[in-house]
Amino acid sequence: MNQAAILGKRRFAWGGRPYDHARYVPIRTVLHFLLRNFICRLLIRLERVEGLQNIPASGPAILMINHIAFVDPLVVMAVAPRLVVPLAKIEVYSLPVIGIFPKLYGVIPVRRSEVDRRALAMALEVLEAGEIVLVAPEGTRSPALQQGKEGMAFLAIRSGAPVVPVAIDGTVGYPSVEPKRWAGGGAQITFGRPFRLHAAPGESLREQLREMTDEAMSQVAAMLPPSRRGVYAALVPSLPKHLTLL
Repeated sequence: MNQAAILGKRRFAWGGRPYDHARYVPIRTVLHFLLRNFICRLLIRLERVEGLQNIPASGPAILMINHIAFVDPLVVMAVAPRLVVPLAKIEVYSLPVIGIFPKLYGVIPVRRSEVDRRALAMALEVLEAGEIVLVAPEGTRSPALQQGKEGMAFLAIRSGAPVVPVAIDGTVGYPSVEPKRWAGGGAQITFGRPFRLHAAPGESLREQLREMTDEAMSQVAAMLPPSRRGVYAALVPSLPKHLTLL
């Protein structure tokens, strides 16, 4: 991954002007209120939320989630005590009716078919503003963990922000108003112990980003039931090389 290429585009990442945190706070606050008090109470059953104290009270942070259902980022954003800026596939901007909300909120659009340098640059600016970004390293939904992409590790190394692993289960089938679905259980969200990633001097950064990503994904896998651990089942538990728990 070419760091110089990413940094060269950062000036123009947010529409040709520096990222303005204050500009988004009012609309994000309103949408967060609606998400927490209406969407996640009427359409999604929350069964269990643990570890909210692991989210830093201030400063930048990266929430790293597994992704099993469409609503996963929404649930995490709703229960988080701070405003969270998610990265999402660029296609959500084109969804009928609801596509307006990612634009208003300032969701970071990602082109999944490439190394999206603009998305990474946008996320770095958000982190530099002291905010929280949400990343699903797999890049797609899957019932069990797939190999994570290295973008999350790059953001952690470049920004120095702590990473909070988030394990999600029980969200498949939501949103729903069907009594049968609600009776079948609800979303279970676990925020794990935060950590920082660090690179070893003198070694290839590209190779280390791969190792960092796998170590970070293993932290998520350790909080999931065995059936959801996927390709990271064999790495639980593992001795980290690039990861320091906080």
